[in-house]
Order: sequence, then structure tokens, then C-alpha cells
Amino acid sequence: MDLDNSSTFTEKDFFYHKELDHLKQNGNLRHLPEIIHEGKLIYLDNDTSTIPNKKMINLSSNDYLGIGTDSELQRLFIEQLPKEDFLLSASSARLMTGNFIQHRHLESQLANLYNAESALIFSSGYHANIGILPAVSDRNTLILADKLVHASLIDGIRLSPAEFIRYPHGDIEKAEALIQKHQSTHSRIILVTESIFSMDGDEAPLQKLVSLKRKYPQLLLYVDEAHAVGVRGAQGLGCAEEADVLGEIDFLCGTFGKAFGSVGAYLICRKVIRDYLINKARSFIFNTALPPLNIAWTSFVLDQICSPRWVQRRQSLSDMAQKIHRAASAQGYLIRSTSHIIPLVEGKSEKALEKAEKLRKAGFYALAVRPPTVPEGTSRVRISLTAALEPHELEELIIAIQRE
Repeated sequence: MDLDNSSTFTEKDFFYHKELDHLKQNGNLRHLPEIIHEGKLIYLDNDTSTIPNKKMINLSSNDYLGIGTDSELQRLFIEQLPKEDFLLSASSARLMTGNFIQHRHLESQLANLYNAESALIFSSGYHANIGILPAVSDRNTLILADKLVHASLIDGIRLSPAEFIRYPHGDIEKAEALIQKHQSTHSRIILVTESIFSMDGDEAPLQKLVSLKRKYPQLLLYVDEAHAVGVRGAQGLGCAEEADVLGEIDFLCGTFGKAFGSVGAYLICRKVIRDYLINKARSFIFNTALPPLNIAWTSFVLDQICSPRWVQRRQSLSDMAQKIHRAASAQGYLIRSTSHIIPLVEGKSEKALEKAEKLRKAGFYALAVRPPTVPEGTSRVRISLTAALEPHELEELIIAIQRE
């Protein structure tokens, strides 16, 4: 066993060495990349390939609108930033002394954008999902989750006392059959889904799910819009806005760390749910609040999302995605994606790694995604498009995808 010569081997660490060796043998061992960022371009600082320090376009980021690398927008923010907002730490949980004016303003801003009763900010999408689901469920609750929901949702469900059943991906008929079977034995049923699925880029049928909610009184809908907010809907409020069902979602989660180019997450909900979570959600209660500076940046970005500039970026991203869908389909890839997330499914981990390397040599950094992130036999290169791509770069990407 020679996984890492620099690591001192001891008997008590045998289990860990064995597991790491197993990952390596199956092509699933991960390492933290040493990356240098230059806007939308990156290069690997420890690259030992035949093309060291090659600058590549980053297609593994979730910076879908290019806000995270928009230096002009950042300059405008700094210029108008009041001195009192330049606080680099909240230094406390919000229930103690970390509840700054900036937090309260952003939550009001979100509630107004969504025309909702209230909103609550979390430190990340992970914190939101592992905090909300355990808090709002009990032993008389059944949680039904789409089979392909994100790991953070699965972790939140596992932390809850609720009974848990996963229904086949996108199978609303099966979900309804489960609701019918269990409705008499559970006081509430929470159906959990993403709107745009993070690994396949396809969408949940939100209107059909809302129809189920109207049919079954104890059914609540929990929708994670992490990969949809900013890029979908007339105002960039996500797939629920696009489907005209914003007011029908009981727990609507979004994130600031992707299309909005910031950090943190939020829940749109009824006021009673917000008040309840402030008292019950452990990942909110015991967590240091986000720094006011980050909150001020998020608020600044949200003020921009309805401007013509960002409407155009959303449309540009959609147009790019359709071109990549067509190009990948023509190459023989089965494309179920309806979004800016486009997986090139290769099957075996080795094949996905080979495809990622070919794209890298062509100047595009798109990572191979392997088990356990995705099911065995579905390893893929996940292309995560950004509106910052220039037309000629998009054409070069298409050529690279279609190159054997």
C-alpha cells in the first residue's frame, strides 16, 4: 500500500489508508486542486502535465452570470459602500449580538422581491438544508424526496426524526402513490426536491407538484432553487417564478453563492415558519452570522438583478445552453438537461477523467464528477456554463466537446 509516501503509516490508521487506497484503485480519489484565479480564467499552480500553468476558462464554477468575476460591478459596490457596512465579521450568532441592520434589511428585501411574508438568511445552502428539515419535522412526519436531491438535503433528512422515502427521479405518479399510501398515518408530509438538479441539469415539474399539494391538505413543498435563482424567471427568482407558483412553495430555498456571486443562503416562507426556525433550527441558532460586508454586497447584487444588463445575461446564458445541448446530443451524449448545467456522461470514472483532460488541453476546465457524488456507472464531465463566455469561446467549447 503506497498511497502517499509522505504520510507516516501506523496500525491505528490502517482503516483510513485502506479506504483511500480503494478510492484510488477505482479512480475516485480526490485531491484539493491548487488553483490560481484570474477572473473567469484559472490555472493549476501544481500542474505537472505537458502544458503546465495553461490558463483555462473555468467551467466548473457556479458563477453562472459572471457576477463573481465582474470587477466593474465590484468597483461600483466599493465606491458606494457606507463606512459602517465595512465590517468583516459579525463576531456572534444573530440571537446574541450578530443581528446587524444589514441582515434585517436583506431579509426585508428578499421578502419584498418574492412578495412573501418573510425570509431568513443562513450561512450557506448546506446550513439551510441541514437546519430546516430537522426542525420542521417530527416522528409523525413523512419526508418524500426525489432520488437525486443534493447531499445537503439528504443530510438534513437523516438528521430529522421523520420517516424518509425516496421516490424515483421526477416520477410524480410514484410520489402521489406514496402520499396516498401514507397520508392516513402521518400528520404532515414534506415533499423535497431541487428545481434544477445539480448534477443532471434537468428540472422538477413544479406545477405538477403544486397540483399535488392542492389535492392533499397535509402536503408541504420544500424546493431548493440553488441552481435556478439568478438565472431563471423574469426577475431571476428561479423556476418557481417561471412556473408562476412562488406563492405555493412552503419552503423555498435559494443561495447567494452561485449566480449571485456572493455567499450564504436564504429561505422564503411564512412568518410563523421563520419565527419557529429562529427558535428551533440548530444551524441558525448556533452559527456565527455572515459578515455585514458580505450581506451588503448581496443586497447590492439583488438590486441589480432586474436591470436590462442582467436580463440580457440570463437570456445569453439560456442561448448558450441550448447550443451546447445540441452539440452534445449530436456527439451521442444523452442530454436530459434543460439548463446551463450540462453533464457529459461517460459511465466509467476513467473515461470521465479522460474527457476532462481533453477539454483541459483545449483550454476549458470542467471537472470529472465521480461516485459517490453521482451513482456508480454515471461518472461524467459536468459543464457549468457562465454568461461571461465570449461567442468565439463558446464555439471553441463546442469543437472541444465534439472532438474524439
